[in-house]
Amino acid sequence: MTDSPTRILLADDHALVRRGVRLILDAEPDLTVVAEADDGAEAVARAREHRPDLAVLDIAMPRLTGLQAARELSRTCPETRILILTMYDNEQYFFEALGAGASGYVLKSVADRDLVEACRATMRGEPFLYPGAVDALIRDHLDRVREGGTGSSRTLTDREEEILKLVAEGHISQQIADLLVISPKTVERHRANVLQKLGLKDSLELTRYAIRVGLIEP
Repeated sequence: MTDSPTRILLADDHALVRRGVRLILDAEPDLTVVAEADDGAEAVARAREHRPDLAVLDIAMPRLTGLQAARELSRTCPETRILILTMYDNEQYFFEALGAGASGYVLKSVADRDLVEACRATMRGEPFLYPGAVDALIRDHLDRVREGGTGSSRTLTDREEEILKLVAEGHISQQIADLLVISPKTVERHRANVLQKLGLKDSLELTRYAIRVGLIEP
């Protein structure tokens, strides 16, 4: 262990969850929570302000998801390591998390058992994977070997994912354009691309898809 504790940013949109997780982390002498955020965009801002050693991010958060925030932090705060804390035991989220730059994936249901070790492993430069994730990695590797290619689990660009999330949250094109500082016509073009790529027909199907992949909560 180092003399100075690992400085942690904790992001989750549920205050009770943050409080519980903070109690777990602050009880350890080598870990300390220095900042909290209740959505992904605030998490990015707090990380830029505090420059923590480690960011613990929930997946389903308003404004930016944990995965979107992780991608942004990987670009803008590369020295900050990332751990995803989630209720979703879901292979797709797991692979998305790795692709977004996360070093580990911890289930909330066993956070009291796994989170502290996950933080320490991440700071040692080691990946932390829950048992189901290890099985998923092996299956994915075998599938890729059989297919003879590398493939990609992400079909949408970051901008398309942003627009998908906002459409699913009920925003109209003009509101999305104002939020992202782009033209409504550009929003419509991205929306059409998303529908085509995902093979969906309308906003209702987009919303169902966004819930299924964790961009928004049901």
